[in-house]
Amino acid sequence: MPSENLLDKVKELREITGVGFKDCKIAIEETNGDIEKSIELLRKKGIAKANKRMGRVAAEGLVCIHEKDNNFSIIEINSETDFVAKNEEFIKFSEELSKIALEKSGKMEKILSTEMKNKKKVEENLLSLISKIGEKITIRRSAFIEKNKSLNFSYTHSPLKKNIGKLGVLLSLKTDNSNEEILNLGKQIAMHIAASSPIAIDKNDLNENLLKKEKEIIIEELKSTGKDSKIIEKISIGKLNKFVEENTLLNQNWIMEPKKKVKDIINEFSSKNKIEIKNFIRFKVGEGL
Repeated sequence: MPSENLLDKVKELREITGVGFKDCKIAIEETNGDIEKSIELLRKKGIAKANKRMGRVAAEGLVCIHEKDNNFSIIEINSETDFVAKNEEFIKFSEELSKIALEKSGKMEKILSTEMKNKKKVEENLLSLISKIGEKITIRRSAFIEKNKSLNFSYTHSPLKKNIGKLGVLLSLKTDNSNEEILNLGKQIAMHIAASSPIAIDKNDLNENLLKKEKEIIIEELKSTGKDSKIIEKISIGKLNKFVEENTLLNQNWIMEPKKKVKDIINEFSSKNKIEIKNFIRFKVGEGL
């Protein structure tokens, strides 16, 4: 290999892995200039434990949903820029990954070790994509909802392609019926979750530590007003109830009819068809990063 090409390859490998010049040069020479094989070789030697690009923030990307026989998976794949998220190769990788997520019931460890169509594991293909595109790309999270005597739904907001977008929702309902009315309601609830971003179904499903922390924040804010401690306690209870109302699905105002709560709509339907919200999952690209 000409020395100029060798130096270019070594430079590229160093940028991807963060490994020193000498080790990168040896790897490039041993693999005849193959970047992917060089990364694999360095990883096997325990030299390249993490990709250098992994230090950057990847808050763009896609949320992909896959469904079959009332089983649903949802997975978030992140990139650094929206430009890459619209790259055809990134989308193709995400689509295949979404199908694998369903097959592996959303279990990340199994997803990463699964062979893709090119006979390489997901982990290997991910490194190759990072090398080719030149951005940090991560498979952030995955979840799964099985049929298990439930009626399941999905919703993708402003899809780039079918079941691919920036915001996705899975919803599981327990019901004895699956008529058109129930199917429409399920779709509407999934849309409501996308728009209103609840973090739990009801108050009892909220993390106690979260409520405790929220109350502490509210009290500290009220202390600065100079009000009496008894008044502060009374106001804090009201504010905490408001927090619960705004963040639990059943207690939120129904987006289709804001004067009613979601639980009111469920109760109305339950008079004709018994229905219960079992679970929901909401992924928005980059949320929390």
